[in-house]
Amino acid sequence: MKSAVETLNPTRVRLTVEVPFEELKASLDAAYKKINQQVTVKGFRKGKIPARVIDQRFGRGAVLEEAVNDALPKFYTEAVNEAELNPLGQPEVDITELKDNELLAFTAEVDIRPALEIPDYSGIEVTVDIAEVTDEDVEKSVEQLRERFATTAPVERAAAEGDIVTVNLEAKVDGEVLEDGVAEGIDYTIGSGQLLDGIDEAVTGLEAGGTATFTSELKGGSAEGKEAEVKVDVTTVKSRELPALDDDFAQLASEFDTLDELKADSRKRLARMKKFDQATQAQEKVLEELLKLVEVPMPEKLLEDEIQTRKHNLEHHQLGQMGLTLDKYLEIQGKSAEEFDAELKEQAEKGIKTQFVLDEIVNKEKVGVDQEELTEHLMRRAQSSGMSPDQFAQAVVEGGQVPMLVGEVARGKALATVVEAATVKDTEGNVVDLEDEEETESAAEVVEAAAEGTEA
Repeated sequence: MKSAVETLNPTRVRLTVEVPFEELKASLDAAYKKINQQVTVKGFRKGKIPARVIDQRFGRGAVLEEAVNDALPKFYTEAVNEAELNPLGQPEVDITELKDNELLAFTAEVDIRPALEIPDYSGIEVTVDIAEVTDEDVEKSVEQLRERFATTAPVERAAAEGDIVTVNLEAKVDGEVLEDGVAEGIDYTIGSGQLLDGIDEAVTGLEAGGTATFTSELKGGSAEGKEAEVKVDVTTVKSRELPALDDDFAQLASEFDTLDELKADSRKRLARMKKFDQATQAQEKVLEELLKLVEVPMPEKLLEDEIQTRKHNLEHHQLGQMGLTLDKYLEIQGKSAEEFDAELKEQAEKGIKTQFVLDEIVNKEKVGVDQEELTEHLMRRAQSSGMSPDQFAQAVVEGGQVPMLVGEVARGKALATVVEAATVKDTEGNVVDLEDEEETESAAEVVEAAAEGTEA
Protein backbone atom coordinates (compact mmCIF):
# COMPACT_ATOMS: atom_id res chain seq x y z
CA MET A 1 0.00 0.00 0.00
CA LYS A 2 1.22 3.51 -0.85
CA SER A 3 -0.09 6.69 0.72
CA ALA A 4 0.59 10.42 0.55
CA VAL A 5 -0.64 13.37 2.62
CA GLU A 6 -1.70 16.76 1.29
CA THR A 7 -2.26 19.56 3.82
CA LEU A 8 -5.39 21.47 2.85
CA ASN A 9 -5.22 23.87 5.81
CA PRO A 10 -3.79 23.73 9.36
CA THR A 11 -6.67 21.51 10.50
CA ARG A 12 -7.51 19.38 7.44
CA VAL A 13 -5.60 16.94 5.23
CA ARG A 14 -6.28 14.76 2.20
CA LEU A 15 -4.86 11.25 2.18
CA THR A 16 -4.28 9.61 -1.22
CA VAL A 17 -4.01 5.84 -0.94
CA GLU A 18 -3.19 3.15 -3.52
CA VAL A 19 -3.71 -0.51 -2.63
CA PRO A 20 -2.39 -3.42 -4.77
CA PHE A 21 -5.26 -5.79 -5.51
CA GLU A 22 -3.59 -8.75 -3.78
CA GLU A 23 -3.98 -6.90 -0.47
CA LEU A 24 -7.75 -7.15 -0.93
CA LYS A 25 -7.69 -10.96 -0.95
CA ALA A 26 -8.75 -11.39 2.69
CA SER A 27 -11.65 -8.96 2.24
CA LEU A 28 -12.70 -10.65 -1.03
CA ASP A 29 -12.76 -14.03 0.69
CA ALA A 30 -14.85 -12.53 3.50
CA ALA A 31 -17.21 -10.96 0.93
CA TYR A 32 -17.82 -14.29 -0.83
CA LYS A 33 -18.40 -15.96 2.53
CA LYS A 34 -20.89 -13.29 3.62
CA ILE A 35 -22.83 -13.40 0.33
CA ASN A 36 -22.82 -17.22 0.57
CA GLN A 37 -24.70 -16.98 3.85
CA GLN A 38 -27.24 -14.51 2.49
CA VAL A 39 -28.31 -16.05 -0.83
CA THR A 40 -29.72 -19.32 -2.13
CA VAL A 41 -28.86 -20.92 -5.50
CA LYS A 42 -30.69 -24.02 -6.69
CA GLY A 43 -28.39 -27.05 -6.84
CA PHE A 44 -26.01 -25.76 -4.16
CA ARG A 45 -26.13 -26.10 -0.41
CA LYS A 46 -26.30 -22.81 1.55
CA GLY A 47 -22.79 -21.57 2.17
CA LYS A 48 -21.24 -23.83 -0.49
CA ILE A 49 -21.85 -21.75 -3.63
CA PRO A 50 -18.64 -21.42 -5.71
CA ALA A 51 -17.24 -17.93 -6.27
CA ARG A 52 -17.66 -18.16 -10.06
CA VAL A 53 -21.40 -18.92 -9.61
CA ILE A 54 -21.82 -15.92 -7.30
CA ASP A 55 -20.05 -13.76 -9.91
CA GLN A 56 -22.37 -15.05 -12.64
CA ARG A 57 -25.59 -14.79 -10.67
CA PHE A 58 -25.05 -11.62 -8.66
CA GLY A 59 -22.21 -9.86 -10.45
CA ARG A 60 -18.58 -9.40 -9.59
CA GLY A 61 -19.37 -5.75 -8.80
CA ALA A 62 -21.45 -6.69 -5.75
CA VAL A 63 -18.56 -8.75 -4.39
CA LEU A 64 -16.05 -5.97 -4.99
CA GLU A 65 -18.30 -3.43 -3.30
CA GLU A 66 -18.63 -5.65 -0.23
CA ALA A 67 -14.87 -6.29 -0.14
CA VAL A 68 -13.95 -2.62 -0.51
CA ASN A 69 -16.38 -1.56 2.23
CA ASP A 70 -14.79 -4.15 4.50
CA ALA A 71 -11.19 -3.20 3.65
CA LEU A 72 -11.37 0.60 3.55
CA PRO A 73 -11.31 1.21 7.36
CA LYS A 74 -8.16 -0.94 7.69
CA PHE A 75 -6.29 0.76 4.85
CA TYR A 76 -7.41 4.20 6.05
CA THR A 77 -6.13 3.46 9.57
CA GLU A 78 -2.81 2.21 8.20
CA ALA A 79 -2.40 5.41 6.17
CA VAL A 80 -3.24 7.57 9.21
CA ASN A 81 -0.73 5.72 11.38
CA GLU A 82 1.94 5.85 8.69
CA ALA A 83 1.53 9.64 8.43
CA GLU A 84 1.36 9.99 12.25
CA LEU A 85 -1.86 11.99 12.07
CA ASN A 86 -4.35 12.74 14.87
CA PRO A 87 -7.69 12.62 13.03
CA LEU A 88 -10.84 14.24 14.40
CA GLY A 89 -14.16 12.64 13.50
CA GLN A 90 -14.96 10.52 10.46
CA PRO A 91 -13.22 10.97 7.08
CA GLU A 92 -14.91 11.83 3.79
CA VAL A 93 -13.82 8.95 1.55
CA ASP A 94 -13.92 8.96 -2.24
CA ILE A 95 -12.94 5.88 -4.28
CA THR A 96 -11.04 7.29 -7.25
CA GLU A 97 -10.11 4.02 -8.98
CA LEU A 98 -11.09 0.37 -8.74
CA LYS A 99 -9.61 -1.98 -11.32
CA ASP A 100 -10.50 -5.63 -10.82
CA ASN A 101 -7.37 -7.70 -10.14
CA GLU A 102 -5.20 -4.58 -10.41
CA LEU A 103 -5.71 -1.64 -8.07
CA LEU A 104 -7.84 0.14 -5.48
CA ALA A 105 -7.24 3.87 -5.06
CA PHE A 106 -9.09 6.28 -2.79
CA THR A 107 -8.80 9.65 -1.10
CA ALA A 108 -9.84 10.50 2.45
CA GLU A 109 -10.29 14.05 3.71
CA VAL A 110 -10.34 14.42 7.48
CA ASP A 111 -9.92 17.09 10.14
CA ILE A 112 -6.80 16.72 12.26
CA ARG A 113 -5.55 18.18 15.50
CA PRO A 114 -3.56 21.27 14.63
CA ALA A 115 0.11 21.42 15.61
CA LEU A 116 0.37 23.80 18.57
CA GLU A 117 3.25 25.73 20.06
CA ILE A 118 2.87 26.01 23.83
CA PRO A 119 4.81 29.07 25.00
CA ASP A 120 6.34 29.55 28.45
CA TYR A 121 3.37 29.93 30.78
CA SER A 122 5.31 30.54 34.01
CA GLY A 123 4.78 34.29 33.58
CA ILE A 124 1.00 34.05 33.99
CA GLU A 125 -0.19 36.08 36.98
CA VAL A 126 -3.79 36.26 38.25
CA THR A 127 -5.61 37.81 41.18
CA VAL A 128 -8.27 35.96 43.19
CA ASP A 129 -10.59 36.82 46.07
CA ILE A 130 -9.19 36.61 49.57
CA ALA A 131 -10.19 33.40 51.39
CA GLU A 132 -11.12 34.98 54.70
CA VAL A 133 -13.90 33.79 56.97
CA THR A 134 -15.50 36.66 58.90
CA ASP A 135 -17.57 36.53 62.08
CA GLU A 136 -20.51 37.59 59.92
CA ASP A 137 -19.98 34.51 57.69
CA VAL A 138 -20.06 32.25 60.75
CA GLU A 139 -23.17 33.92 62.16
CA LYS A 140 -24.94 33.58 58.81
CA SER A 141 -24.04 29.87 58.60
CA VAL A 142 -25.32 29.19 62.12
CA GLU A 143 -28.47 31.20 61.39
CA GLN A 144 -29.16 29.05 58.31
CA LEU A 145 -28.81 25.95 60.49
CA ARG A 146 -31.13 27.52 63.02
CA GLU A 147 -33.74 28.12 60.30
CA ARG A 148 -33.76 24.38 59.54
CA PHE A 149 -34.79 23.65 63.13
CA ALA A 150 -37.54 26.25 63.29
CA THR A 151 -40.95 25.13 64.53
CA THR A 152 -44.41 26.42 63.59
CA ALA A 153 -47.46 27.05 65.73
CA PRO A 154 -50.95 28.36 64.85
CA VAL A 155 -51.65 31.94 65.98
CA GLU A 156 -54.89 33.88 66.37
CA ARG A 157 -53.78 37.16 64.82
CA ALA A 158 -53.33 38.84 61.46
CA ALA A 159 -50.72 37.30 59.16
CA ALA A 160 -47.41 39.14 58.84
CA GLU A 161 -44.18 38.73 56.85
CA GLY A 162 -42.40 35.49 57.75
CA ASP A 163 -45.62 33.74 58.83
CA ILE A 164 -46.78 30.56 57.10
CA VAL A 165 -50.34 30.71 55.82
CA THR A 166 -52.37 27.81 54.49
CA VAL A 167 -54.44 29.05 51.55
CA ASN A 168 -56.98 28.00 48.94
CA LEU A 169 -56.68 29.68 45.54
CA GLU A 170 -59.13 30.24 42.68
CA ALA A 171 -58.02 31.95 39.44
CA LYS A 172 -60.39 33.52 36.90
CA VAL A 173 -59.65 34.82 33.42
CA ASP A 174 -62.35 36.92 31.75
CA GLY A 175 -64.70 36.00 34.60
CA GLU A 176 -64.36 32.22 34.05
CA VAL A 177 -62.73 29.94 36.63
CA LEU A 178 -59.86 28.05 34.97
CA GLU A 179 -60.00 24.25 35.02
CA ASP A 180 -56.45 24.18 36.37
CA GLY A 181 -56.91 27.41 38.35
CA VAL A 182 -58.09 25.93 41.65
CA ALA A 183 -55.71 24.77 44.42
CA GLU A 184 -56.38 23.94 48.06
CA GLY A 185 -54.29 23.50 51.18
CA ILE A 186 -51.15 25.26 49.95
CA ASP A 187 -48.63 26.34 52.60
CA TYR A 188 -46.96 29.64 51.76
CA THR A 189 -44.36 31.67 53.62
CA ILE A 190 -45.21 35.37 53.33
CA GLY A 191 -42.36 37.28 51.72
CA SER A 192 -40.74 34.26 50.07
CA GLY A 193 -41.88 35.30 46.58
CA GLN A 194 -42.37 31.67 45.61
CA LEU A 195 -46.02 31.69 44.53
CA LEU A 196 -47.86 34.47 42.67
CA ASP A 197 -47.01 38.13 42.32
CA GLY A 198 -49.34 40.12 44.56
CA ILE A 199 -50.14 37.37 47.05
CA ASP A 200 -47.91 38.83 49.78
CA GLU A 201 -49.86 42.09 49.86
CA ALA A 202 -53.19 40.20 49.63
CA VAL A 203 -52.69 37.90 52.63
CA THR A 204 -50.74 40.26 54.89
CA GLY A 205 -53.13 41.47 57.58
CA LEU A 206 -55.64 38.63 57.11
CA GLU A 207 -56.56 36.28 59.95
CA ALA A 208 -57.63 32.64 59.56
CA GLY A 209 -60.93 32.65 57.64
CA GLY A 210 -60.08 35.88 55.83
CA THR A 211 -60.47 36.34 52.05
CA ALA A 212 -58.92 38.69 49.51
CA THR A 213 -58.63 39.07 45.74
CA PHE A 214 -55.73 40.32 43.67
CA THR A 215 -54.63 40.45 40.06
CA SER A 216 -51.56 38.51 38.88
CA GLU A 217 -49.95 37.32 35.66
CA LEU A 218 -50.06 33.51 35.59
CA LYS A 219 -46.62 31.86 35.34
CA GLY A 220 -47.84 28.50 34.04
CA GLY A 221 -50.83 26.35 33.18
CA SER A 222 -53.44 26.71 30.46
CA ALA A 223 -53.57 30.52 30.73
CA GLU A 224 -49.85 31.14 31.12
CA GLY A 225 -48.93 34.79 30.59
CA LYS A 226 -52.51 36.07 31.01
CA GLU A 227 -53.77 38.41 33.73
CA ALA A 228 -55.99 36.57 36.20
CA GLU A 229 -58.19 37.62 39.08
CA VAL A 230 -57.15 35.42 42.00
CA LYS A 231 -59.26 34.79 45.09
CA VAL A 232 -57.28 33.67 48.13
CA ASP A 233 -58.84 32.18 51.29
CA VAL A 234 -56.61 31.96 54.38
CA THR A 235 -57.48 28.86 56.44
CA THR A 236 -54.65 29.00 59.03
CA VAL A 237 -51.91 31.38 60.11
CA LYS A 238 -48.80 29.92 61.71
CA SER A 239 -45.77 31.69 63.11
CA ARG A 240 -42.23 30.34 62.83
CA GLU A 241 -40.29 30.06 66.07
CA LEU A 242 -36.52 29.76 65.97
CA PRO A 243 -34.68 27.82 68.70
CA ALA A 244 -32.58 29.86 71.13
CA LEU A 245 -28.90 30.12 70.21
CA ASP A 246 -27.40 28.21 73.12
CA ASP A 247 -25.66 24.96 73.99
CA ASP A 248 -28.98 23.07 73.85
CA PHE A 249 -29.34 24.13 70.20
CA ALA A 250 -25.79 22.96 69.44
CA GLN A 251 -26.62 19.54 70.89
CA LEU A 252 -29.90 19.41 68.94
CA ALA A 253 -28.43 20.45 65.58
CA SER A 254 -24.96 18.86 65.66
CA GLU A 255 -22.60 16.43 67.35
CA PHE A 256 -21.15 19.25 69.48
CA ASP A 257 -21.91 19.97 73.14
CA THR A 258 -21.53 23.74 73.08
CA LEU A 259 -22.45 26.61 70.77
CA ASP A 260 -18.81 27.72 70.69
CA GLU A 261 -17.74 24.31 69.38
CA LEU A 262 -20.45 24.45 66.72
CA LYS A 263 -19.28 27.92 65.62
CA ALA A 264 -15.65 26.79 65.53
CA ASP A 265 -16.59 23.87 63.29
CA SER A 266 -18.61 26.18 61.02
CA ARG A 267 -15.56 28.44 60.72
CA LYS A 268 -13.38 25.48 59.68
CA ARG A 269 -15.94 24.25 57.17
CA LEU A 270 -16.37 27.72 55.66
CA ALA A 271 -12.57 28.11 55.44
CA ARG A 272 -12.34 24.86 53.45
CA MET A 273 -15.13 26.01 51.12
CA LYS A 274 -13.50 29.40 50.56
CA LYS A 275 -10.13 27.80 49.84
CA PHE A 276 -11.78 25.51 47.32
CA ASP A 277 -13.63 28.45 45.74
CA GLN A 278 -10.35 30.35 45.62
CA ALA A 279 -8.65 27.41 43.89
CA THR A 280 -11.49 27.19 41.35
CA GLN A 281 -11.25 30.92 40.66
CA ALA A 282 -7.48 30.60 40.17
CA GLN A 283 -7.98 27.71 37.73
CA GLU A 284 -10.54 29.64 35.69
CA LYS A 285 -8.42 32.78 35.46
CA VAL A 286 -5.20 30.90 34.67
CA LEU A 287 -7.00 28.94 31.95
CA GLU A 288 -8.27 32.19 30.42
CA GLU A 289 -4.73 33.62 30.37
CA LEU A 290 -3.27 30.38 29.00
CA LEU A 291 -5.75 30.32 26.10
CA LYS A 292 -4.78 33.89 25.22
CA LEU A 293 -1.15 32.77 24.79
CA VAL A 294 -1.84 29.99 22.27
CA GLU A 295 -3.00 30.43 18.67
CA VAL A 296 -5.35 27.54 17.88
CA PRO A 297 -6.66 26.98 14.32
CA MET A 298 -10.28 25.81 14.55
CA PRO A 299 -11.41 22.71 12.56
CA GLU A 300 -14.64 23.86 10.90
CA LYS A 301 -16.40 20.48 10.78
CA LEU A 302 -15.52 19.71 14.40
CA LEU A 303 -16.78 23.13 15.49
CA GLU A 304 -20.02 22.69 13.53
CA ASP A 305 -20.62 19.26 15.09
CA GLU A 306 -19.84 20.57 18.59
CA ILE A 307 -22.30 23.46 18.20
CA GLN A 308 -25.05 21.09 17.04
CA THR A 309 -24.35 18.67 19.91
CA ARG A 310 -24.54 21.43 22.51
CA LYS A 311 -27.75 22.80 21.03
CA HIS A 312 -29.32 19.33 20.92
CA ASN A 313 -28.37 18.60 24.55
CA LEU A 314 -29.79 21.92 25.70
CA GLU A 315 -33.07 21.54 23.79
CA HIS A 316 -33.77 17.85 24.36
CA HIS A 317 -32.24 17.24 27.77
CA GLN A 318 -31.77 20.31 29.97
CA LEU A 319 -34.74 22.35 28.73
CA GLY A 320 -36.86 19.25 28.10
CA GLN A 321 -36.57 18.27 31.76
CA MET A 322 -37.79 21.74 32.76
CA GLY A 323 -40.69 21.64 30.30
CA LEU A 324 -39.29 24.56 28.30
CA THR A 325 -38.88 25.06 24.57
CA LEU A 326 -35.83 26.85 23.18
CA ASP A 327 -38.00 29.83 22.18
CA LYS A 328 -39.43 30.10 25.71
CA TYR A 329 -35.93 29.81 27.19
CA LEU A 330 -34.66 32.63 24.97
CA GLU A 331 -37.66 34.73 25.97
CA ILE A 332 -36.89 34.21 29.67
CA GLN A 333 -33.21 34.98 29.08
CA GLY A 334 -34.05 38.05 27.03
CA LYS A 335 -31.86 36.89 24.14
CA SER A 336 -32.40 36.80 20.40
CA ALA A 337 -31.72 33.64 18.39
CA GLU A 338 -28.70 35.39 16.85
CA GLU A 339 -27.26 36.25 20.28
CA PHE A 340 -27.84 32.67 21.46
CA ASP A 341 -26.10 31.21 18.38
CA ALA A 342 -23.14 33.57 18.83
CA GLU A 343 -22.76 32.58 22.51
CA LEU A 344 -23.06 28.90 21.65
CA LYS A 345 -20.32 29.23 19.03
CA GLU A 346 -18.07 31.08 21.46
CA GLN A 347 -18.57 28.40 24.13
CA ALA A 348 -17.91 25.59 21.63
CA GLU A 349 -14.72 27.27 20.40
CA LYS A 350 -13.49 27.70 23.97
CA GLY A 351 -14.25 24.05 24.78
CA ILE A 352 -12.35 22.77 21.73
CA LYS A 353 -9.46 25.17 22.30
CA THR A 354 -9.22 24.15 25.97
CA GLN A 355 -9.06 20.47 25.05
CA PHE A 356 -6.43 20.98 22.34
CA VAL A 357 -4.16 23.16 24.50
CA LEU A 358 -4.36 21.00 27.62
CA ASP A 359 -3.86 17.79 25.61
CA GLU A 360 -0.70 19.36 24.17
CA ILE A 361 0.51 20.11 27.70
CA VAL A 362 -0.34 16.53 28.76
CA ASN A 363 2.00 15.29 26.01
CA LYS A 364 4.65 17.95 26.63
CA GLU A 365 4.78 17.41 30.41
CA LYS A 366 4.20 13.64 30.11
CA VAL A 367 1.21 13.80 32.47
CA GLY A 368 0.04 10.33 33.56
CA VAL A 369 -3.14 9.12 35.28
CA ASP A 370 -3.05 6.36 37.88
CA GLN A 371 -5.88 4.07 38.92
CA GLU A 372 -6.57 5.93 42.17
CA GLU A 373 -6.96 9.26 40.37
CA LEU A 374 -9.28 7.70 37.79
CA THR A 375 -11.38 6.08 40.54
CA GLU A 376 -11.71 9.37 42.46
CA HIS A 377 -12.78 11.16 39.28
CA LEU A 378 -15.28 8.41 38.47
CA MET A 379 -16.79 8.68 41.98
CA ARG A 380 -17.19 12.44 41.60
CA ARG A 381 -18.75 12.15 38.16
CA ALA A 382 -21.11 9.45 39.44
CA GLN A 383 -22.24 11.73 42.27
CA SER A 384 -22.97 14.63 39.92
CA SER A 385 -24.87 12.31 37.55
CA GLY A 386 -27.12 10.99 40.30
CA MET A 387 -25.98 7.39 39.66
CA SER A 388 -24.26 5.02 42.07
CA PRO A 389 -20.50 4.55 41.44
CA ASP A 390 -21.13 0.96 40.28
CA GLN A 391 -23.88 2.02 37.86
CA PHE A 392 -21.79 4.88 36.49
CA ALA A 393 -18.70 2.69 36.10
CA GLN A 394 -20.73 0.05 34.25
CA ALA A 395 -22.20 2.70 31.91
CA VAL A 396 -18.72 4.12 31.25
CA VAL A 397 -17.24 0.70 30.40
CA GLU A 398 -20.20 -0.36 28.24
CA GLY A 399 -20.12 2.96 26.39
CA GLY A 400 -16.38 2.72 25.77
CA GLN A 401 -15.87 6.01 27.62
CA VAL A 402 -12.94 5.05 29.85
CA PRO A 403 -10.44 6.87 27.57
CA MET A 404 -12.66 9.97 27.78
CA LEU A 405 -12.52 9.92 31.60
CA VAL A 406 -8.75 9.38 31.54
CA GLY A 407 -8.49 12.40 29.25
CA GLU A 408 -10.56 14.54 31.64
CA VAL A 409 -8.30 13.65 34.58
CA ALA A 410 -5.14 14.24 32.53
CA ARG A 411 -6.35 17.66 31.39
CA GLY A 412 -7.22 18.61 34.97
CA LYS A 413 -3.70 17.65 36.05
CA ALA A 414 -2.24 19.60 33.12
CA LEU A 415 -4.14 22.72 34.18
CA ALA A 416 -2.99 22.20 37.77
CA THR A 417 0.58 22.08 36.44
CA VAL A 418 0.11 25.44 34.71
CA VAL A 419 -1.39 26.98 37.87
CA GLU A 420 1.54 25.71 39.89
CA ALA A 421 3.92 27.49 37.51
CA ALA A 422 1.84 30.69 37.51
CA THR A 423 1.70 33.37 40.20
CA VAL A 424 -1.60 33.54 42.07
CA LYS A 425 -2.21 36.47 44.43
CA ASP A 426 -5.22 37.52 46.46
CA THR A 427 -6.75 41.00 46.39
CA GLU A 428 -4.45 42.09 49.22
CA GLY A 429 -1.36 41.14 47.22
CA ASN A 430 -0.53 37.96 49.15
CA VAL A 431 0.76 34.99 47.15
CA VAL A 432 -1.78 32.17 47.41
CA ASP A 433 -0.47 28.68 48.05
CA LEU A 434 -3.05 26.22 46.73
CA GLU A 435 -3.09 22.76 48.24
CA ASP A 436 -2.57 19.88 45.79
CA GLU A 437 -5.91 18.22 46.55
CA GLU A 438 -7.87 21.45 46.06
CA GLU A 439 -5.88 22.25 42.94
CA THR A 440 -6.41 18.93 41.18
CA GLU A 441 -10.09 18.56 42.11
CA SER A 442 -11.07 22.10 41.16
CA ALA A 443 -8.99 21.90 37.96
CA ALA A 444 -10.94 18.86 36.80
CA GLU A 445 -14.22 20.74 37.39
CA VAL A 446 -13.00 23.83 35.55
CA VAL A 447 -11.91 21.75 32.55
CA GLU A 448 -15.26 19.94 32.47
CA ALA A 449 -17.12 23.27 32.69
CA ALA A 450 -15.13 24.65 29.75
CA ALA A 451 -15.73 21.47 27.77
CA GLU A 452 -19.48 21.50 28.44
CA GLY A 453 -20.00 25.26 28.21
CA THR A 454 -21.26 25.59 31.79
CA GLU A 455 -20.34 27.60 34.83
CA ALA A 456 -17.84 25.86 37.12
